[in-house]
Amino acid sequence: MLALLVLLGFTSVSLAAPAGSSDVPAKVDLLMPDVQPKLPDTYLCHKIKLDSTDTYITGFVPNADMNIAHHMLLYGCLEPGSDKNVWNCGEMAAPNPLFESAPTCKSGPKIIYAWAMDAPSLVLPKDVAFKVGGHTDIKYIVLQVHYKNVTKFLNGGKDRSGITLQTTKKSLPRGAGVYLLGTMGSIPAHSTVYMETACPFPGKNLVIHPFAYRTHAHTLGRVVSGYRIRDGKWAEVGRMDPRKPEMFYNATTPHMTVKKGDILAARCTMENGLDHDVAIGATQKDEMCNFYIMYWVEGDHILDKSYCFSPGPPTWYWADFKGGDINLAARPKDISTIPGTDKPLVATETEKFGEMAAEDNAEQEEDVALESLLDQLGADELGSILGDMEDRRPQRREEDDEYYYGYDNN
Repeated sequence: MLALLVLLGFTSVSLAAPAGSSDVPAKVDLLMPDVQPKLPDTYLCHKIKLDSTDTYITGFVPNADMNIAHHMLLYGCLEPGSDKNVWNCGEMAAPNPLFESAPTCKSGPKIIYAWAMDAPSLVLPKDVAFKVGGHTDIKYIVLQVHYKNVTKFLNGGKDRSGITLQTTKKSLPRGAGVYLLGTMGSIPAHSTVYMETACPFPGKNLVIHPFAYRTHAHTLGRVVSGYRIRDGKWAEVGRMDPRKPEMFYNATTPHMTVKKGDILAARCTMENGLDHDVAIGATQKDEMCNFYIMYWVEGDHILDKSYCFSPGPPTWYWADFKGGDINLAARPKDISTIPGTDKPLVATETEKFGEMAAEDNAEQEEDVALESLLDQLGADELGSILGDMEDRRPQRREEDDEYYYGYDNN
């Protein structure tokens, strides 16, 4: 199931070394092979087999239209979910009669990259790469595309959505990885709800360096925020309105590290103005609450466990965390504030809500009242600090429409 949130033959494409010097960068297209999905919310997977030498992925160029593809994910697998060239990998969606159903990966799943909402290309920081193939436990790369609009294909159209990988065979000193925080749960009708998750850092003798983050929700998401908690002190990894382009943004706390004893936590603030409850699920009518952390490590050993999920509301909140000193009293007051605004979104109190949410409401209502008073006094600079993240966007190179991530690592 976590791989959700993850007919056309038996061939696969091999990612082989380019001719000539092993230092020459190569571009490898991982594109859907002219598929024709017929049902909305179809999830299709397509794989490439990696060769016997180590390959280093240094960048990703998306080839997709947000009006057709809701999102795309790249997984590294020890074994792919199917021997087919294309298969239905929507594990939480209904079976698709046109394609064999199977998981994204049969074994060894690792998230490598995610795209949505016409996000631009991604180039990793200098000397950082995803090491795949060869002696690694990533023998295949699987592309998953969630199709939200299939009208084009009902009239004979075909699709080649996918991602071009920028690769090299040259060994690079820093390995890259992705850690995903998410929740299950539901959002009651006409309510604002906090969907929260937290886990002790799973690396025993590993130190990771978060350099980018990405948020993902569907139509009800308003703010998605992620944090590292060390010795009871909270530090922001990132905070974003998920209705903005779902690219990887620079981590908002530069030079951050995460090590043994730390806690990673995330919250999705959801507003449901509908007349019915909405649950976490795989279709456009469902919701998702995901916070991705992209990180680098010295060497090439990345985290073995790459995700942290909670049951979510109404049964689980941060107040239910038992894995260490989360110190809720010290949590930031802008967790549920949309960047660029100065008012936190206050959770609706219901009988099913937690004690911590009620506490949060009381504190935030006091903050709202104070901010309202200050506004009346003319303190129009009040939102500048809360909107600080808006000034920390990645540097853009107009000539190639790419974003470069990570701060000076030296």
